[in-house]
Amino acid sequence: MAEIIPVPWPVSGLAPGDDAESEQIRVAADAIRRGLLVAIPTDTFFCIVADPFNLSAVERVFQAKSRAWDRSLPIFVESVDQAAEVSRHLGSRFFLLAHRYWPGPLSIIVAAGSAIPLKATGKTGRLAMRQTASPVARQLLGLAGMPLIGTSANISGHPACESAEQVQATLGSDVALILDSALPETSVATTVDLTPHRWRLIREGAIPEEELLEFLGE
Repeated sequence: MAEIIPVPWPVSGLAPGDDAESEQIRVAADAIRRGLLVAIPTDTFFCIVADPFNLSAVERVFQAKSRAWDRSLPIFVESVDQAAEVSRHLGSRFFLLAHRYWPGPLSIIVAAGSAIPLKATGKTGRLAMRQTASPVARQLLGLAGMPLIGTSANISGHPACESAEQVQATLGSDVALILDSALPETSVATTVDLTPHRWRLIREGAIPEEELLEFLGE
């Protein structure tokens, strides 16, 4: 079963390397570099994080979640610049949304760049990216030095896990480590698809459709 590692941090005010407890994050980053799966608390429930460039790790994520192989795996990015490195044809709407809502509960679907393995995109060539506001995730992204798969810690179609114990019961045989820290008030991330000529809402969450319509227009 997965090892649960407490990370006794506040939910805000962290930067990579600032806190003594970053040793727990270093352990998690090392596990990810070795192709293992790690579960962490985020601003949208617990998520599985893994190396998107490691095909074995990508396959493990699909298998752990019983996720359909033709569904792209979401990606956490550390910054807008990092998002640009793993995608292509980013238009003005992407930068407007990213600068307005990141870090935060907004996933933006764009065309994946050649750096991201096609397998990680479910062979769709598309990628859902998000800069999370989670201090644990942001510290981990900084220490890992790369974008990370960031998908809900659950079996596909089932509710997302809200505690380390729920992750252990659901995915304990598939993830190597579970970082355990108090979740902030969680919410579902809104997802916007920018791959068509016109943007479209895929899932409404913390950011309502009305707000996006006012911000982006029709």
